[in-house]
Amino acid sequence: MAKSLSPAKATEELHKLASDPLCNLSKSPHAEDRLEERTILTGDLLYLLRNGFIYELAEASTRKGLWKYKIGGVTPNSNRRTITAIIIPDFKTKHIKIVTCYWKDEH
Repeated sequence: MAKSLSPAKATEELHKLASDPLCNLSKSPHAEDRLEERTILTGDLLYLLRNGFIYELAEASTRKGLWKYKIGGVTPNSNRRTITAIIIPDFKTKHIKIVTCYWKDEH
């Protein structure tokens, strides 16, 4: 994808992608460490990808043609706290890479 999507369009497309049974999810080693350190469940991360919102414009990824988005939202096990994740979706290959995740109120 040569151009980044608007926050509203990125949210819409991400929800579709994350709900697709053919979608592949990967986590960077950093994201794996942060999930464990912050006791954020993978199930909540999946919920976030399917139901959260992107409010800001994307940043260029180190991979040409891909973009980094920040998605946030409240999940079933977050005790009303907002989880934020930095992700790199590849809509063509149906892949989402989780770069990091954190509690919004601690960042």
